[in-house]
Amino acid sequence: MLFVDRLQAHRRAVEQRLTNLLGQTSSDPPGAARLCEAMRYAALGSGKRFRPFLVIEAAALFGVPQSAALDTAAAVECVHCYSLVHDDLPAMDDDDLRRGRPTVHKAFDEATAILAGDALLTFAFEILGRPTTHADPAVRAELVLGLARASGWQGMAGGQMLDLEAEGVPQDTDGITHIQALKTGALIEFSVDAGALLGRASVAERQSLRAYARAIGLSFQIADDLLDAEGTSAEVGKATGKDAGAGKATFVSLLGGARARDKLRSLAADAVHALKPFGARAAALEQAAQFVSNRRS
Repeated sequence: MLFVDRLQAHRRAVEQRLTNLLGQTSSDPPGAARLCEAMRYAALGSGKRFRPFLVIEAAALFGVPQSAALDTAAAVECVHCYSLVHDDLPAMDDDDLRRGRPTVHKAFDEATAILAGDALLTFAFEILGRPTTHADPAVRAELVLGLARASGWQGMAGGQMLDLEAEGVPQDTDGITHIQALKTGALIEFSVDAGALLGRASVAERQSLRAYARAIGLSFQIADDLLDAEGTSAEVGKATGKDAGAGKATFVSLLGGARARDKLRSLAADAVHALKPFGARAAALEQAAQFVSNRRS
């Protein structure tokens, strides 16, 4: 199966699982219909579902079927969608478009967007805590702990704070790498590690997969920087040129476009090398590294 077809197959499966998990039922809290609608608007109907793809493919290395990894993949996507809702708020990036349509605070209102993001974040941990996610409570506890660290002050939220504080402040490559390892890389690294946890991988196997994830996490951010600097809003699905306008130091502003693309190629090679212990079983993850480096949206 071609990589794009495999990505689409997983995307459809995750979309269906999210639809079921977030489906409107009689159990929706009275008076909270607008909040539930905003949660569904934020999480359903768009997106590549790349982080869930990583969960599913990392788990597959250890013989875990897609169906057994879907709830963990859906929990990761809930956290990712929450982060996008909050990133788009006027107090953060102040974006009007996300994935080619109005952001949640534009489609609803700012207060509803904040609550929808909060609800998606907490719902992710509810999903991970369910026995249907994994039969072993110790595995579920590790998943909860890992996602909490990846999304909280030691991970994504902390990275966002550093990113806001860095506006207009000169940065070197080490500084930018540190910010992006938290803001973007932490959830990507957890996505891969979550698959390994589901498959009860060894310590050595998890270390190899984390090295892979760190490489593609940084690649993902450099590709984002290139898209913001060189892409169009039609391609990207949101406003571009905002990093330069906000005075943010990025890999592109520091290295230039050509050297940033060289860095992408180097990181893709590092990612592929980290997968060597898994041989041909890791073909889809190898292709994912190339996909990240070459993406146009």
